[in-house]
Amino acid sequence: MDEWNLGLETLNEVALNRLAEMLDNSNCGWRQLAAAFKEQSKFFCSEKEMTSCSLQVLNARGSPSRYLLSLLAEKKCPLALLLQCLKKIEHHNAASLLTTYVEPIKILTNPQTVQVPIGSTVTLVCKAVGPPGLTYQWFRKKEEVPGGNASELILKPAQEGSYICRVNSEGKYVFSGWAYVRVFRPYDSGSEVSFPSSVSRLCITEQPRAQLLSEGDTLLLECSAQGNPPPQFQWYHNQQPLLKAIRHFIKIPCVTTADRGVYRCRVFTPNHELWSDNVQVEIGPGSCAEAYWEANDEHKADSLPRQMGDLYATDKVALLMGNMNYAHHRELRAPMADVYELSNLLRQLDFKVVSLLDLNRHEMHRAVSEFLLLLGRGVYGLLYFAGHGYENYGNSFMVPIDAPASYTSDHCLWVQDVLQRMQERQTGLNVFLLDMCRKRNLNDDIIQQPGPLKVTANIVFGYATCVDAEAFEVNKDDLSNGIFMSFLKKRLMEQEKVTVMLDRVAEDMGRCELTRGRQALELRSNLSERRTLTDRIQAPECPVMASTRNLQWSIAHALPESRVLQFDCGVKVQLGFAAEFSNIMIIYTRILETPADIRTCSAELSDFTEGPEVDLKRTNQASLRDAGSLLLVMDDRLQQEQPRLFTRLCALQRLKNELSFTVCLHFQYDNLDEAVHEQRNVTVGKPLVSKLNLHEPHRLHTSTASFSSDLQSTSMPLYSSFAQDLQASLPSFTSASFAESTDACFYTHPGISSASDLRRINEPEENISPEFLMSVEPRASKSLTHAAVDKPPNFSHFHSF
Repeated sequence: MDEWNLGLETLNEVALNRLAEMLDNSNCGWRQLAAAFKEQSKFFCSEKEMTSCSLQVLNARGSPSRYLLSLLAEKKCPLALLLQCLKKIEHHNAASLLTTYVEPIKILTNPQTVQVPIGSTVTLVCKAVGPPGLTYQWFRKKEEVPGGNASELILKPAQEGSYICRVNSEGKYVFSGWAYVRVFRPYDSGSEVSFPSSVSRLCITEQPRAQLLSEGDTLLLECSAQGNPPPQFQWYHNQQPLLKAIRHFIKIPCVTTADRGVYRCRVFTPNHELWSDNVQVEIGPGSCAEAYWEANDEHKADSLPRQMGDLYATDKVALLMGNMNYAHHRELRAPMADVYELSNLLRQLDFKVVSLLDLNRHEMHRAVSEFLLLLGRGVYGLLYFAGHGYENYGNSFMVPIDAPASYTSDHCLWVQDVLQRMQERQTGLNVFLLDMCRKRNLNDDIIQQPGPLKVTANIVFGYATCVDAEAFEVNKDDLSNGIFMSFLKKRLMEQEKVTVMLDRVAEDMGRCELTRGRQALELRSNLSERRTLTDRIQAPECPVMASTRNLQWSIAHALPESRVLQFDCGVKVQLGFAAEFSNIMIIYTRILETPADIRTCSAELSDFTEGPEVDLKRTNQASLRDAGSLLLVMDDRLQQEQPRLFTRLCALQRLKNELSFTVCLHFQYDNLDEAVHEQRNVTVGKPLVSKLNLHEPHRLHTSTASFSSDLQSTSMPLYSSFAQDLQASLPSFTSASFAESTDACFYTHPGISSASDLRRINEPEENISPEFLMSVEPRASKSLTHAAVDKPPNFSHFHSF
């Protein structure tokens, strides 16, 4: 049958949800179904995809089976193959249900228009074929006929009017043609009888009207029509039919610029059709999220003008990338300090920050894709890049660390493409801060043609330098800052419109004698509202959106849980973990307890899993500075009577398997001169950004789940293998409950109810674990020391990016 050759994506939501309900079990369910595809390599699910399915239980409305079906639909799995696999695992109910939805319903006999004398009996017949269990519903105009649940409708006596039959099968249905029953008196039998027929005249009595709206307004279009039988309606937007828009009007609350365009309505009966006028709907800038909040705020008067602070973000997300150690180009120093300081400032503004250093081309593309998953309607998105870059023909390109000597746009990340993808997420604000050169790349003669950008009036570009100019670094002690960041960090926290804040940064740079004529900030913007980076976060209409965004962000920011190792000799060693960036982690070891007969003792780490970058000369160092960390320098806060050894792991995004290493204990007994060694192997899972597997090929994004293109309708999963680590590292999750599953214990998030909850979940990013410091430091202590931050920059040495 042709229907079985169609893809799984052709099934409607009702069918998919019903199948998911049947497959959400441990005996004969989604796991067995996934295993049935083993021989079909194209449709076989990886271990990671199976884990993502399992994690759907974290959402109260999540379904592992529904997620699996979404994956199969994305892979274009044919319905015939799905049916074959359902039969293979002997899930007969699901196979029957699928058959019901796929087999078409066909009307073989339509009811006929009749004319009968008053008091007569009329039988209307509708016959159909299709899947088993067809049911019938008869209607007189829009009212269901009592007892009309068979293929034959017997009217005794006949009642005049329009009749239609609906044939149902599970979630599908088909309407028959209309039949008109005309009742006349006997003395009229000799006269010409005229009565409305199914081919009576169809006409539109009211046309829709063009509208000019702002984002957040409600769109209402109406199209009235008359006909016999009663007409049906189908609305179209930009020549595409709108799902479920089958009434004489459409109402779209909280419109965005994506809703602008041409609308028209198709009015039809079984024998006629008419089209309404084309109407243009224009939508100017605004905030749909703000419209929702204002509509639900009883204390806000409609007449109040829009003031600073009236605008909100549904969330704030930032991706910060700094490239320093280039393979074929001059190495840079500034990105590390710049990304670190900007991370601290943005966290204080309640941004969820992902900070990454030294990414290759593939990792940059994957990082941006993961960043886009955190965006959604009304979210403020900020992307910062520090490193080598260039600009050709108005297009900006960020250069990864593996770019060849003569690189082109094919080797780089295209900024305008990222912007276009951000717009698809219906963000409330898009901010790009590009701390890179904008010189022409003479090796690249390709003129990129970006797709059409939406007129959203919410875009801000802050370039560290102007067109065809360079950006510079400035030396400061052991750290180095870019000139742009040296001035930006002084203004970033100001409660001013983003463009006003950047204008002031430009003015500060212009007043500096050493930068004048060398580097000048350039601002490009179409921001029409007074949006600031300090705007408050207001929970979205659906509280699940905020919860799932926090969970997805937490995937890349969960540290391993601190642990104590008990060696056979009686020595206890503590392992602790701290994050310097989202892809750089510090491991420290500390001797907690030593038996009385052991004179000296030390614990060192070795034999690390392949993937992360570990400088063997800087492992097991007595200070963070010696270990290579110039930022988390806080030896003065540690109790020196308890010595620690520090090891710094970089490039965690390249960790393919779980991180493991060996703890080597070296000790000496009082009565022995020879040293004794003891080893323990330790596995700590996949810490921080390594859980996102940025090294893998780009994953498929479905439209209904975590790694999906729409956060507004679904939740994002939490990686089950580190659920307990998250419980320890995220304070706001301590009240979570645990639900038993056939496979594992899954962590259940209790939900987020206030902005304060959002801030609490935002705090753990790149925090140092509690064991790392003897006391919890205040939030402001996340920044560099005041001596380092406030020291006037030294511009004596310029280094071009």
